[in-house]
Amino acid sequence: MEKLRLLGLLYQEYVTRHPAATAQLETAVRGLSYLLAGRFADSHELSELVYSASNLLVLLNDGILRKELRRKLPVSLSQQKLLTWLSVLECVEVFMEMGAAKVWGEVGRWLVIALIQLANHLPPPASPYSQPRAVLRMFLLMWFKAGLQTSPPIVPLDRETQAQSQDGDSSPGSQEQSYVGKRSNRVVRTLQNTPSLHSRHWGAPQQREGRQQQQHEELSVTPTPLGLQETIAESLYIARPLLHLLSLGLWGQRSWTPWLLSGVVDVTSLSLLSERKGLTRRERLELRRRTILLLYYLLRSPFYDRFSEAKILFLLQLLADHVPGIGLITRPLMDYLPTWQKIYFYSWG
Repeated sequence: MEKLRLLGLLYQEYVTRHPAATAQLETAVRGLSYLLAGRFADSHELSELVYSASNLLVLLNDGILRKELRRKLPVSLSQQKLLTWLSVLECVEVFMEMGAAKVWGEVGRWLVIALIQLANHLPPPASPYSQPRAVLRMFLLMWFKAGLQTSPPIVPLDRETQAQSQDGDSSPGSQEQSYVGKRSNRVVRTLQNTPSLHSRHWGAPQQREGRQQQQHEELSVTPTPLGLQETIAESLYIARPLLHLLSLGLWGQRSWTPWLLSGVVDVTSLSLLSERKGLTRRERLELRRRTILLLYYLLRSPFYDRFSEAKILFLLQLLADHVPGIGLITRPLMDYLPTWQKIYFYSWG
C-alpha cells in the first residue's frame, strides 16, 4: 500500500512538472484506440476500453494540475464532486454498453443503458452521487442552479498554456519581454525570456497572453442564470434521452414515433434557448454543438435504415474508388459505420 501511495505521488509530481509531455501521452493512448479498431476479434471492445481510459486519464491529470495550480472550479465542493462523477460516467458509458452486450446480450445491453439514463428514485440533496446521468444533470440544474449543461461537464485544461505559464511564473518579471522591429513591426521574444524547449511557444507573445486570459476566463466564469423559459428548455434537453427510451419501450425500435418525439424535443429546446442573450463563450459553443448534433438524426434509426445507409455507403465507396488515397480512410469507415450506428450512446447519447 505504501508503494502505491509513493507511486501516486511520483506520478503527480511528473504531471505537474511536465504538463506538455502528459498531454502527448494522452494523445498517444487515444491514438492507440483508433489503431486497434477492426484489427481482430473483439477489437471494438478493446478499442473502446483504451479510448475510455484515455478520457479518464485526461480527467485525472487535469485534477492534479488544478490542485497544483490552485485553480479550483467556481462551484461548491458538492457540485464539483457531482461534475466529476458525471464526467466519469460520460467517459465509460459506451464501453459499459458494449461490454454488457458482449457478456449478457441485448437484454443486458438495454438494462445497462436504462441504468445509466434512468433513475429508480430521486436522490436526496446529501447523497446524489450514486444516481444515473439524467438525474445528475437535473439535480445540477434544479438544486445547484448550474445553468446550461455543457459537454464535457468540466472544462479541460490547455496543457500548452499551463506549461508556458509555469515558465513565465518562474521568470523574474511577470510581463514577457520582447523586441519590436523598427521597419517590420514584428514582435520577437528576447533570448533571455525564451522558455524551456518542452513548453516553447512559437506564436507571438500577444497570442500567448490572449490564450492564457481566455483560459483563465473559461475556468473562473460562473454560469449564466436561467429564467423560467430557459429552465424548461434545458429540462427538455436533459429529459430527452428518458423520453426516447420510454417511447422505444412503448412503440419499438422500428417505429418512427421515438425518432420524431426526440427530434421535436431537441428542436424545441434549442428554439427556446436561442432567444437567451448574454451567454458565456462556452455556453454559446455548447448551443452551437447541439445544433450541429441535429445532423445525427440522419444516422439514427429508422431514418438511417430506410434512407441514409445506402446513400452514405455509396458515397464512401465512390470516394474510395475514384480519389487516390482517400480509400485508406473511407474503407475502414465503411466497415465501422454499422457498428457505430448500433451503439446507443454513440448515436443517441
